Amino acid sequence: MSPAEAHAPLVLIVEDEPKLAALLADYLKAAGYRTDICADGREVAARARQLHPALVLLDLMLPGKDGLEVCRELRSFSDMPIVMVTARVEEIDRLLGLELGADDYICKPFSPREVVARVRAILRRGRLDASPGPATSDGLAQVLRIDEARYTAEFRGQSLQLTPVEFRLLKTLADAPGRVFSRDQLLDKLYTDHRIVTDRTVDSHIKNLRRKLDAASPEQELIRSIYGVGYKLDW
Repeated sequence: MSPAEAHAPLVLIVEDEPKLAALLADYLKAAGYRTDICADGREVAARARQLHPALVLLDLMLPGKDGLEVCRELRSFSDMPIVMVTARVEEIDRLLGLELGADDYICKPFSPREVVARVRAILRRGRLDASPGPATSDGLAQVLRIDEARYTAEFRGQSLQLTPVEFRLLKTLADAPGRVFSRDQLLDKLYTDHRIVTDRTVDSHIKNLRRKLDAASPEQELIRSIYGVGYKLDW
C-alpha cells in the first residue's frame, strides 16, 4: 500500500450480501477510498471503534442486529457520518430522525456510482476549509464557536457532539441570527441533492440539536419555533 493509499479515507461497508459488498468496495477503491466490509450487525460497533472509519455505509437489514439498532449504537460513541442503505422506503423518516442519527440514505436498487458520489459529497463537506469561529454577531461569537475546518462546535465553552446534519443546521441558523427559516429552506441547506423528505425530518433534527444546546446551557433557549413558519436562532 502506497503512503497516499494508507491515508485515504476509510469507508466501512456494512452489508451481508457478499457480491454487493464487493461491488461497492471495488467502486469506492477506484474512487480513491480504503474500504472494510462487515457482514454482521453485532460486529459493527467493535469494528468502528477499532478502525475509526471516515464514513459508514450501513444496510438496514442485517443478521444479528438490524441497521436501526446498529445506528443507535454507533451514535452512542461517535458522530461519524452514517449513510443508511434500505429498500424500505417507509423507514426514511425514522432513518433520518436524530433519534437514530443517520445523516443520509440510499434506496435500493441503486447505482454504485451514485453511492460513490454520495460518499464523496458527504466527506467533502466535512473537509470545508474555513477559519474557526462563526460568521455571526460579535456577542454570539463569544459564546458559540463553529469551526468548519474541523466540523466542531462549542457553546459556552462546552463541546457539542454534533452529527454532520446537526452541524449544518446549526451553522445555517448561526450565520443569520434572528432570521426565520422555513422548514423548506432548512431542508435545502441540509440536503443539497433536493431529495424528498418531510417536515418531520427537520423537526427531529431541531429537537436533538436543542437537546445538546440545552445540556451546555440550560438557562438559555437558543433556537426558537415560530408557529406556522419555521425556526430561528434567537440572539
